[in-house]
Amino acid sequence: MHALNKILIAGSVLFFIGQPNAISKTVEFSADAVINTPQQAEKQFKIYVGAQAVRREMNMNGQDVVEIVYPDQGKAILINDQMRSFKERKFPAQGKDDKQTPCAQISNAICENIGSENIDGIQTEKWQIISNDKGKKMRTLHWIDVKRKLAIREFFPDGSVSELKMIKKEKVNKRNTEKWERTLSRPDGKNIKSYQWYDNELKIAIKEELPNGFSRELKNVKIGKQKNKLFEMPVGYMQIGNRPVMRN
Repeated sequence: MHALNKILIAGSVLFFIGQPNAISKTVEFSADAVINTPQQAEKQFKIYVGAQAVRREMNMNGQDVVEIVYPDQGKAILINDQMRSFKERKFPAQGKDDKQTPCAQISNAICENIGSENIDGIQTEKWQIISNDKGKKMRTLHWIDVKRKLAIREFFPDGSVSELKMIKKEKVNKRNTEKWERTLSRPDGKNIKSYQWYDNELKIAIKEELPNGFSRELKNVKIGKQKNKLFEMPVGYMQIGNRPVMRN
């Protein structure tokens, strides 16, 4: 089901970690991102979310680098200050239609809004997604929370069903959040649970815990307009190798 990982709808995972182009731009803020992976050292980086771009400051292979993502332009630049160089990568630009459908991060897919439904008091839009996985058509169904853009219910081709329920309100890193439990019920009878903490002000989940021990979260969140220079390309740096990023 690797191809369907892309279909886990925006808001059901922390897109600000892996795909900053999908982050909500309604609120500008800065924060410290922390990722914990079993049997690996903790990873940390700084994130700045502006009106038109997202900046990440991190360490890669012992060198400090900066990535700036411009969602509406469909590009990102990776800057190495020590080498005074940068690389550029391309991805599908985030247009108006992308913000209205759950297909923004899925290639070779057709999205269709097939109605609305109230699930446990939550108003949802029901979407059918037909995608192409190695020449085979895959059909999935998703019920998306109109307010939070979370996937409340999902049906997958292998018979798996995902259900998301809010279990309580909780303070996380001094932020008011809603704690949500996701249960993935597989055809073999196994149930896999994961958790996320949704921040209504930032309109994203600021913490996530998966059953394998993997976790990621935002700490030291500071809301406020970000300086324009954070998202500007340094003058005089050499460009080395472009590489387009293809959506799977």
